[in-house]
Amino acid sequence: MINVSVLFFGATAEAVGTKEIELNLNDETKSDEVFAKVLDNFPQLRQNFNKSLLFAVNQEYADGGEIIKNGDELAIFTAVSGG
Repeated sequence: MINVSVLFFGATAEAVGTKEIELNLNDETKSDEVFAKVLDNFPQLRQNFNKSLLFAVNQEYADGGEIIKNGDELAIFTAVSGG
């Protein structure tokens, strides 16, 4: 069993109603599959933010191919723009 933390920042935390969840996986899995599972569990993220979500694994931007291992920290957040 693989246990990972999923952190939500800013508007994503407001949308899901929490800043962190624990996720249990059966096997090591690619990050894009794990993030898809989170979006399935929290469809409001997909509805509210559509294509503006960013993902990170262990504080590094994720490209979807990272293998998620026990104890990894995942993060979901929106792009921040400033001027």
